[in-house]
Amino acid sequence: MSDLPVIGVTPLVDHERRSLWMLPGYFDAVAEAGGVPVMLPLTADPALLARALDAVDGVVLTGGQDVDPARYGERDPAAAALCGELCLARDAMESVLVPALVTRDVPTLGICRGIQSLNVALGGTLWQDLPRQRPSAVEHHGKPPYEEPVHTVEVLPATPLAACVGAGELAVNSYHHQALREVAPDLRVMAEAPDGVVEAVWRPASRFLWAVQWHPEFAHRVDEPSRKIFSALVAAARG
Repeated sequence: MSDLPVIGVTPLVDHERRSLWMLPGYFDAVAEAGGVPVMLPLTADPALLARALDAVDGVVLTGGQDVDPARYGERDPAAAALCGELCLARDAMESVLVPALVTRDVPTLGICRGIQSLNVALGGTLWQDLPRQRPSAVEHHGKPPYEEPVHTVEVLPATPLAACVGAGELAVNSYHHQALREVAPDLRVMAEAPDGVVEAVWRPASRFLWAVQWHPEFAHRVDEPSRKIFSALVAAARG
C-alpha cells in the first residue's frame, strides 16, 4: 500500500438540485489523517463498483438520508411514515457496496447513516424514529454548531474503539433520529449511549470495519478522539 492511501467516500445526494455533493469535513479529516479522499460514483452496478474499489485502499460510508425500511423487511406504510427523506439510489448502491467491502476486506468506516446502512446490509434492523419508538431523556438530534458534544457514550473495554480512544465515557456530537435496533449477526457493539442506543460497532472478522453513530467528520477540528478514529482508518488502509 502507498504511504498516501486513497480513501473512497460515498457521495451525498441532493434530490432537489439533482446533484452529488460532499461535506468538507469528510475530505478534510481523511486528508489530515494522511489519506487521499476521492468521491465514489453513485451506482449500484457491481462492475462499476468493483472497478472503483480496485482504485481505493479504504472507504468511508457517509451520513445522509434515512434508510428505506423495505431493506430490512418493514414494508408497513405506517412504519415507513416514521422516516424522513429516503435516498433509494444510495440504498441500492450500499446494498451492493457493503458486501463487496466485506468480501474484499477493505478497511471501512461508517458514520451516522453509514452505521445504519452497514447494519442493514449485514442483516440488522433499525429504529426508524427514536423519539416516537424509543423515547428517552438523551438528546440524539443536536443543533449547530455540530462539532459540539450532545451526550456521552460508554466505550466498551476490550474493543478496537477502546484501544483507539480509551474505554469509558466519551463525549460525542450527535445528529440522527434513527439508530440500530437489532445488531447484525457479524457485528459487535463498541459503544452505547446512556439510554442503551448502540453508538458504535465493529466486525471482528474484518481487519478494519468500524462504524459510529456520531459525527467525527464535524468534530475532528476540535476533538482528538475524532481525529484518532480517522487515523485508525487511514492506518488500516495503509496496510
